[in-house]
Amino acid sequence: MRAAERGRRRVPAWPLAVAGVVLLAAGLRLWGARHGLPFVYNADENAHFVPRAIGMFGHSLNPEYFINPPAFTYLLHVAFGVRWGGREAVGDAFAADPTTAFAIARVLAGLLGAAAAGLLIWAGARFFDRRVGLVAGALLAVAFLPVHYGHFALNDVPALAPACLALVGVAGVHRRGRLIDYAVAGAGLGLACATKYTAGIVLLCLLAAAATAPAARLRGLALAGVLALAGFLVGNPYGLLDFDAFREGLEQQSEAAGEGDSKLGLAGQSGIVYYLSTTTWGLGWVPALAAVAGAVGLAVRRRALALILVPAPIVFLLFMGTQGRFFARWLLPVYPMLCLIAAWGAVSGATWLAARARPAWGRAAWPAAVAGVVLCAQGLVFSVHNDLVLARADTRQLARDWMVEHVPEGERVVVEPIAPNQWAMDPGAPSRATGTGNRWNKWATSRGLDGGIVKLEDYERNLEPGLLDRYEEAGYCWVVTGSTQFGRALAEPAEVPDAIAYYDELRRRADREYRVTPLAGGEPVDGFSFDFSFNAYPLDYERPGPEIVIYRLC
Repeated sequence: MRAAERGRRRVPAWPLAVAGVVLLAAGLRLWGARHGLPFVYNADENAHFVPRAIGMFGHSLNPEYFINPPAFTYLLHVAFGVRWGGREAVGDAFAADPTTAFAIARVLAGLLGAAAAGLLIWAGARFFDRRVGLVAGALLAVAFLPVHYGHFALNDVPALAPACLALVGVAGVHRRGRLIDYAVAGAGLGLACATKYTAGIVLLCLLAAAATAPAARLRGLALAGVLALAGFLVGNPYGLLDFDAFREGLEQQSEAAGEGDSKLGLAGQSGIVYYLSTTTWGLGWVPALAAVAGAVGLAVRRRALALILVPAPIVFLLFMGTQGRFFARWLLPVYPMLCLIAAWGAVSGATWLAARARPAWGRAAWPAAVAGVVLCAQGLVFSVHNDLVLARADTRQLARDWMVEHVPEGERVVVEPIAPNQWAMDPGAPSRATGTGNRWNKWATSRGLDGGIVKLEDYERNLEPGLLDRYEEAGYCWVVTGSTQFGRALAEPAEVPDAIAYYDELRRRADREYRVTPLAGGEPVDGFSFDFSFNAYPLDYERPGPEIVIYRLC
């Protein structure tokens, strides 16, 4: 066979490898995408993007809400319009059963997360080479935090796709400095900001790349700026058309991020230390260490790339770490940069070690493959476990099933804020037993003893043993508790001594009728954290949800 014929028949390894990573990323994010449905247990998912997209069918395209930017909401609005058509059909479908709407939204979020992995491969290949790009994309594809939040109709993971597109342009700016590269970087930056405000951190990468670009710096930055603004307004047009509301939303977002003391159970440590610790499981121990080593290596060997990729995560960490509140997913905007730095560090280190053992090995592909396997192992194991868990019945569903069988319709129940209000209603079949459509009459946990509104994070601060007398006097005999609530009190007992007394008195006076736990072997949930109480990272989890205990008080 002639050499030309052999060349034509050669398997296209690079396209297949890229496709494999993207398909793996999609599979990990779509596996278990219907978790919890028809009930939506994540409070942010239940309150923000899907309901806002549905609401737009009843009024103008002005979201009238800018605490979160609306690009993902607009995407969902279009998707729902394609699926159901006009206002009446969408409203009827969502009222009858929100399952399909949330499933569509989660699938779109997961697919955008998979697209981000593919775009990061492209960016990595342009910054470094194909080996580094493939490893970086694979790491983003399997890392636990991007995979876990790829299962939710939230904007954190969707924002990674335009952010990675911006990095493709940034890499081109650094290498060639052509106007098309500035255009891609600017458009990606604008769309990323219109999806999640903090994704604008990519701007630092663009500015640094322009400083190292071979040509067209001023013209390129001007073009990037114009397209960034255009991209932002495409995804958030009422940021300009309703500027006062937009500014108010930004102020509210800033205030909410700064209110740390009010959130009971929030880790009482430095935000910077906290975020650094989350990379050991959200990204992985080896990738986190490889990112540190890679940053040092870039500073020594490739200073221009160090200037482009390293400062953004550091600045972001310092900014977010000094806010009053901190959650692991808030660090996601810099995960693409961390993946690139870690991939370069790991591939460079593996290649150097291979060359030291045998010079010919330094030119082989297998050292990069080994580096990729080592980098991705932790994320893949924990992400697959997480998917297995999400695909099983939630503890709150099991508790509800038990209540349907054992607690008659119309009974008065106290349900801690561990599930949305819709949890008390049979989807698509409102009950006539209560006059509200709910299957059971629920105690208003959102109302304090003085009649004021009680925020979710203040629930335990309003508990006291005397409430149990009020329950009994009003005929509320069933009390449903969950570890995502009582765990907060146990985490900071000195802050809420009355809540501790309330739970002690409840256990003393009431009969425990039912208990379900997410842990294997029926083990109780020990401790509370805003990360591991709401995700299934620990390997002893066998199903999603909190530990739930149902008491009969009278």
